[in-house]
Amino acid sequence: MTETLHRPSWVPAAGHQLHLAGVHFDAVRVDGIRGELVADWLVEVTDEDAGPIVCEGSGGRWVYFLLAPGEVAAHDWPRGVQRLGGARTVTYVGIPALEGNTWPLRWYSGPTATAPYVCAAKLLAGLGTGV
Repeated sequence: MTETLHRPSWVPAAGHQLHLAGVHFDAVRVDGIRGELVADWLVEVTDEDAGPIVCEGSGGRWVYFLLAPGEVAAHDWPRGVQRLGGARTVTYVGIPALEGNTWPLRWYSGPTATAPYVCAAKLLAGLGTGV
């Protein structure tokens, strides 16, 4: 990371916790390898300061891009992307601690003081690149 990781109040000190999407953050969930490819692209174009991206290490291997509250509803997202955080549904997202054993969750890119959230415009660009 180009900046030091910083721990917002919603990031647990140890292990992992579920947090309601739409309160501290909105989330965009992308399936497996596509999510990992978009995360790779986003980290590359932002010089590694991409904002908080959480990956699951089992099951569907979902990738969660954490956006500022209200960002999910403010944009049109492509097919295959799940929006978490609007007023329509109640959804919890697992958030790992910044250090220690957090399996099956891990940070692909953690929050920093300069990138506390993923930039929605850059994420949309990454999703539109066909990766």
